[in-house]
Amino acid sequence: MESQNTYMKPKNNKSTSNNTVAPTNMIARKIYVIRGQEVMLDSDLAELYQVVTGNLNLSVRRNRERFPADFMFQLAKQEYKNLILQFAISNLRSQFVTPSYGGRRHLPYAFTEHGVAMLSSILHSKRAIQMNIFIIRAFIQLRRMTAKHEELSKRLLKAEGVLKLHDQVLVRVVEDIKKFKNPPKTDAIGFRIN
Repeated sequence: MESQNTYMKPKNNKSTSNNTVAPTNMIARKIYVIRGQEVMLDSDLAELYQVVTGNLNLSVRRNRERFPADFMFQLAKQEYKNLILQFAISNLRSQFVTPSYGGRRHLPYAFTEHGVAMLSSILHSKRAIQMNIFIIRAFIQLRRMTAKHEELSKRLLKAEGVLKLHDQVLVRVVEDIKKFKNPPKTDAIGFRIN
């Protein structure tokens, strides 16, 4: 019989009310772009919610109808390897080992912003509610940064076009100055004696 209590107890006996606040920037570092979508991995979410990853995934499996493909998907083996190599995520590397040695037995699940919001409907602890607020804020912050980056890119492209036009004009001006400096030799008009 499986335990209904899927949440881990805090490591210390002190009140966790001060420890429930996670900086948005710290959470934003756990957001990856996979398949063109900003996602968070199940293990990172479990850590933030202070639950066991297997229990988080069990809760999701029990409520599978709440998580369509655009809310959550399982990584392919190659995507997972690329993620480990690209970001040098040591805790991920240690999690995915052969079943006989413990660790992950399945490839991780990736949750989009909507999937994270849906998690709040199946995880009811205070910690989960607070973390969902922080996580959604991190997604919003990332979206704002991306929008600013795109705006800056557009401005740079526009400035680059203006600079190219200015370069062309300057090249013509320099060519005209060279012509005035070294006028072409022409035959003199008028009377010549050989």
